[in-house]
Amino acid sequence: MREILPVLNGWYAAAEPFGLATVVAVRGSAPRAPGAAMAVGPGGEVVGSVSGGCVEGAVFELAQEVLADGTARRATFGYSDDDAFAVGLTCGGELTLLVRAVTPDLDPSFGAVARSVAAGEPVIVATVTDGLAPRGAVLAVWPDRTAGTLGSAGLDAAVASDARGGLGLGATGLRHFGPHGRRREDTVSVFLQSFAPPPRMLVFGAIDHAAAVARIGDFLGYRVTVCDARPAFATPARFPADVEVVVDWPHRYLGGTRTDDRTVICVLTHDPKFDVPLLAAALRRPAAYIGAMGSRRTHDERRALLLEAGVSDAELARLRSPVGLDLGARTPEEVAVSVAAEIVALRWGGSGAPLTATTGAIHPPAGDQAPPAR
Repeated sequence: MREILPVLNGWYAAAEPFGLATVVAVRGSAPRAPGAAMAVGPGGEVVGSVSGGCVEGAVFELAQEVLADGTARRATFGYSDDDAFAVGLTCGGELTLLVRAVTPDLDPSFGAVARSVAAGEPVIVATVTDGLAPRGAVLAVWPDRTAGTLGSAGLDAAVASDARGGLGLGATGLRHFGPHGRRREDTVSVFLQSFAPPPRMLVFGAIDHAAAVARIGDFLGYRVTVCDARPAFATPARFPADVEVVVDWPHRYLGGTRTDDRTVICVLTHDPKFDVPLLAAALRRPAAYIGAMGSRRTHDERRALLLEAGVSDAELARLRSPVGLDLGARTPEEVAVSVAAEIVALRWGGSGAPLTATTGAIHPPAGDQAPPAR
């Protein structure tokens, strides 16, 4: 839902009611993960998607019904091939949606949540989907406060406690409680949607390839920083407006910034005086991906220098070098696509092989998927 929040917040600020459909559970090869959202706003305007087109028409009708009477609805869509015009998922999976109306009266915390997401502040939105509590009731949970209620103080306290435990992990999914918060009961289903700050992409070396990688990183939802020690190259005009540009020695900048298990590090300078101290530090820090550009000869020389610098074989095994998948890329933009493809494949456990050469489900079952980065 993060991508459509600016539009939704505009409707909310203007007191324009909208119907919000959120994927709260999936089973099998469903096309979208929990948290995917679609909204129907003023004049029937639609933003977002919950299935890539399979059930959006039916969801539009549900949203209109919800807007008419203010009553939240839960709906499940599965596979249907008996009727070519039936509403269902052609992929064979199943998804469950919660559709609720959003107005300042029904959800007083929505604007505060949107502001926190825009500012990169962690927040979890807990919504009752089923059971012995008001369906569609919302509790927003920050590290230091809550807003709204799910119907009882005990339930609010239990959900807030669980939500805060998952804030740093970006955990999104269904939880089950008793109507007064007892964890040994499962009579209330609550969907916890985490809005953790976006993951970081650190790009070192402000060359043309870096500009292309920064653009695709920004497109994928990363908070991108480009760093280079050379002021003539590290100029903001060469990069997208949302990309941070830093003039500093790469290893010094890395030593003073925070990384975590979602961080992507792309080293594109292929100059030993920059690469070796930078990679020696990077390979000992938390990161989801560490890639370095260069030919195979450059890689071999760089590897020898890193070993001389005390980097272990186990640490070197984390390095993706030469960077990217073998797409036959030539231009900076094509190389950026190959780098992004490797990052996505590593994140989700993809093989990188053409789908025509594989068998089985295209989308793995929800339980087999890695947690989303945002």
